[in-house]
Amino acid sequence: QVRLIESGGGLVQAGHSLRLSCAASGRTVSTYAMGWFRQAPGKERDFVAAINWSAESTNYADSVKGRFTISKDNAKNTVYLQMNSLKPEDTAVYYCAAKYSRSYYPRPNSEEYDYWGQGTQVTVSS
Repeated sequence: QVRLIESGGGLVQAGHSLRLSCAASGRTVSTYAMGWFRQAPGKERDFVAAINWSAESTNYADSVKGRFTISKDNAKNTVYLQMNSLKPEDTAVYYCAAKYSRSYYPRPNSEEYDYWGQGTQVTVSS
């Protein structure tokens, strides 16, 4: 069992930055792919970014490419999401997710992830 706890959310103005963290416990996530997803009010949960087990490969939604960076520190059992140039449309609850996978390509499909955090709210004001 993997427990995930997100932190780092908050209220920021458009154009500013935030860094989300997702701390894992229960098992080492060195053999897990990790992903970030988000859900805005009244909308479905969308893929944001993912990183493979070795942190050699990443995958991003088109809407965040060039602005967000996902990283993984296996020694700290933590995954990060650096969010720059934030826009009001980035406002959502952000969820961290994990799945056991040795695949090179980190897939964006939420239904493939086994473990989820409780989410952290990110609000971007215009």
